[in-house]
Amino acid sequence: MPNKHQVIDGKVVVLMSHGQAGPGKSASIQLYSATELDTRTGRGRLTLKASLKNGESKKVKGIKAIAYRVKIRVDMEFGIPGAMAITSKHENKFFLKSASFQAQGTQSFICFDCNSWVYPVERSDDTPRIFFSNTSYLPSQTPEALEDLRRGELCCLRGNGTGERVESDRIYDYDYYNDLGNPSKGEGHTRPVLGGNASCPYPRRLRTGRPRSQEDPSCESRPVMPSLNVCVPPDEQLNPRKLPGLLSNSIQSLVHFLGPGATSLFRDDYDAFDSFDHIWGLFCSKDDGRSVPNKKTRHRKSQELLKFPLPQIAAEDKWAWKSDAEFARQMLAGTNPTRIQCLQEFPPVSKSTGAVSSIEEYQIEPSLEGLTVYQAIHRKRMFILDHHDYLMPFLGRINKRGVVRAYASRTLLFLRDDSTMKPVAIELSLPGAAHGSEFNRVFRPVPASRGDSEAALWQLAKAHVTSNDSAYHHLVSHWLHTHAVVEPFIIATRRQLSKMHPIHRLLDPHFEDTIHINALARQVLVSDGGILETTLFTKKVSMEVSSMLYRDWRFDEQGLPSDLLKRGMGVKDPNSPAGVKLLFDDYPYAADGLEIWTALKRWVAEYCTIFYRGDSLVGSDEELQAWWWEIRNVGHGDKKEETWWYQMTTLSDLIETITTLIWTTSALHASVVSGQFAYAGFPPSRPGLCRRFIPKEGTFEFAKFLQDTERYYLEMLPGRVEMTLMVSLTEALSRHTSNEVLYLGQRWSDWTDNQEVIEKIDNFNWNLRHIGERILERNKNPNLKNRSGPAKIPYEILLPIAETAERAPPNAGRGIPNSISI
Repeated sequence: MPNKHQVIDGKVVVLMSHGQAGPGKSASIQLYSATELDTRTGRGRLTLKASLKNGESKKVKGIKAIAYRVKIRVDMEFGIPGAMAITSKHENKFFLKSASFQAQGTQSFICFDCNSWVYPVERSDDTPRIFFSNTSYLPSQTPEALEDLRRGELCCLRGNGTGERVESDRIYDYDYYNDLGNPSKGEGHTRPVLGGNASCPYPRRLRTGRPRSQEDPSCESRPVMPSLNVCVPPDEQLNPRKLPGLLSNSIQSLVHFLGPGATSLFRDDYDAFDSFDHIWGLFCSKDDGRSVPNKKTRHRKSQELLKFPLPQIAAEDKWAWKSDAEFARQMLAGTNPTRIQCLQEFPPVSKSTGAVSSIEEYQIEPSLEGLTVYQAIHRKRMFILDHHDYLMPFLGRINKRGVVRAYASRTLLFLRDDSTMKPVAIELSLPGAAHGSEFNRVFRPVPASRGDSEAALWQLAKAHVTSNDSAYHHLVSHWLHTHAVVEPFIIATRRQLSKMHPIHRLLDPHFEDTIHINALARQVLVSDGGILETTLFTKKVSMEVSSMLYRDWRFDEQGLPSDLLKRGMGVKDPNSPAGVKLLFDDYPYAADGLEIWTALKRWVAEYCTIFYRGDSLVGSDEELQAWWWEIRNVGHGDKKEETWWYQMTTLSDLIETITTLIWTTSALHASVVSGQFAYAGFPPSRPGLCRRFIPKEGTFEFAKFLQDTERYYLEMLPGRVEMTLMVSLTEALSRHTSNEVLYLGQRWSDWTDNQEVIEKIDNFNWNLRHIGERILERNKNPNLKNRSGPAKIPYEILLPIAETAERAPPNAGRGIPNSISI
C-alpha cells in the first residue's frame, strides 16, 4: 500500500533570557498550507500540533540560543507550507528567532524569519501566534489559502483607541504627545499637549492608554519611576541581543558621571568649574594605560576607568575647538551638518516679523578677500547658520527665570578659495519692548594683535552660537527629524502592511527598536525634568521649540538631494547620479551622503521593480494605499492638508518615499548621532546652555570680565552637574552596542526566499563597500581640508562598511546602523 503521509522536519530557534529555561514541549507548532485550501475554514489546510523537542543549546554573543527539532506528519496532498501557528503554554515569554521546514525527500527549505516575542497563550487572548514564510506577496497576489490569515493578522494589530495596553498586547494605535508633563507635581511641571491642534502640531506617537492625570485630564499619567520595561508591542521591544549592550552603555556612562569628580559635583559650590584643568580632570589622558603596569599604574588605571574617555575633539590638540576654522568646519562635517545654508539676501530679514538684521556691509567686507557682499552672494560664497526666527518668540520665557541667558543667533560665513569656511560675523538678538522689535549685537572675529579682551568677546559670542546649535541638534535634527517623524510610519506599517507584503519586509530592519527607544526617551530625555530640559538652554520650552519647527517639516524635503536644494547647498544637475551637484565638493556630510543616497535609491528601485511591474500595481495595492493614507491623515494628521505629499500613484512615488524613509532611519540618523561624543564630548566646545549674557562695555559686568576673561568664560558655561550630565548623554548616545542592530545593507539570514532580491542586496553591499573605500581615500586628500580640520577628526560618520564600524572603538563615530536604535 503506498504511503499516504509525509513527514516535514523542522528546526525552531529561540533566544532566552539569562537563567530561564526554554519552552520545550510546552510550545507546539502547526503549519498552514499555502497551496491547498480547506473549504470548511476558508484557510489553508492545517496540520496537527507538534511539540518542540530535543533542544540543543549554544550561546550567540552571550545570549542563550536553543535550536529545537520538530516533526510534523501531513497528508501527501498538504502542499507547500505558507504560515506557521505557534501556541505557547510556557510560563515565560521567549524570543522566537526563526524556523525552517523541509518536506521528506526534498532538498528545499521553507523558512520563517520571525524575530518576535512569543507570550503564553493565556496572555494572548487564547489565540496562537501566526508567522508567515519568507515568500512575499502583494495583496492581489496572495494565495487563496492565506488570504484570510493575512487579513486576520492585520485586524489583530489594529487598536480601537480604548483600553490600557499591557506588555503582551500586539496592538498599534495613535496618540498625541500628552505624556510630557507631570501635573501631579504642580503647575511648574505641566507641559502642553503636542499634536492635534494648530498651535502645537506634532507627529503622533504610539498609544499606551495609561490613565489620565487627575490634575489635568488632557494629559496621560506618568510612570512613578522611569524603567526600561515600558509598554510597547512585543515586536517593538528591544531584542535580547540589544538589551545587554544598552544597559552596559548606560551603566558605564553613569559610572563616569559618578566617578572621581562626583564629590565636587554635588557640593555647595558646584556651580562652575574653577579652571579648564578641572574640566580636563573628567577625562582620561591620551596615553593612559600605555605605561608598564605596576602597583602605582594599576591604581591609576582603575581610577581612569571611572573617567570619561578622551573625546576626539581634544585628542590631537586640546584647544583646536576654539579656532574659527574648526568652529566653521563643524557646520559641514560635525554633529549637526544639516542646518547651514547659502545666504540668499543681505542683510538677512526675519520671515516672521520683517525685522532686518543689524549686520552691515562695512563690518564684513574686509573679510571677503576683495569681494563686496553682493559679489560674494552672487558667486554663492556667503553662508548662514540661522538660529534666529524660531527662537525669538521663546526668549522672553527662557530668560525670565534668570537660570540661563540666551540669544537668538545668526552667523555669517565666507567660502574661501580652498573651500574652507571662515566666520565673518555673529549677530546675537533679544526681543525689544515693542512687538517685532529687537536688540542686536554684532561681533566680528578679532586678530590676535587686537588684544585679548576683544578676542575673548568673540569666543563668548561663538559659545552662544554653539549653544543655539546644540539645542537645535538635539531637539530638531536628532529627535524631531528622525525619532519623532518616523514613529507614525512604523505604526502605520504594522497596522496596514502585512508581514507578507514586500514593502513591510524591506522596511522592517529599519524600524527595529525605534518605538521602544522613543518610549524610553519620553521618560528620561524629552519630558518634564528630563535630561534635555536640564542640559539645554531651552529648558521647559524645549518640546514647544521642537513643535514650532515641525511646522516647517516636509517629508518630500527629508531626502538628501531635496534638502541640499532647499538650503541652497547644491544645484540641480541632471547629469549627476543624485540629480544634484554640490556648490563645492568639500562638504563631507553631503559628499559622502549623496553617494550613499544614490546607492540606496538604486537598491530600493531594483527591489520595488521586482514586485511592482508598473504604476498600476502601485495604485491598486489596497494595503499600500491604506498605509499611505493613514500616514498622511492620522500619523502626521497635523500635515494632512499639505499638498506636497507624494500621491503614491506611480512606481516613482513609491521609490522616492521608501528611499527617503530608509535614508532617514539610517544615514540621516547616523549623521546626527554617531559623532556626538567625538565633537561634543568636551562640553566647552558645544555647550548646551550659557548662563550669562555678553557684557557691555562700561558696565560692572564688563569690568569683571576684563579682570579674568577665562574665569568669566567658565562661569558663563553650564555648571558642573549640567556639564557632566551632558558628557554622559553624548557618550551614551554615541555608542554602538556590541550587539548592535545590523548596519546598512546587512540583514539577518533567510529573510527572503527571492533569489533576485538576494542578488540585488548583494550588489547594494558591494556598492556600499566601494563607497567606504572612496570615503577613506577622500580623508587622505590634503586638498580636502574640511575632511579633518584643525581638530584632526577624519569625517567617518557615514562610513557604511560594517566591519570598519565594528572594529572601531564604540564611540568612534563610524558606521550606519539600519535603524534609529539609540
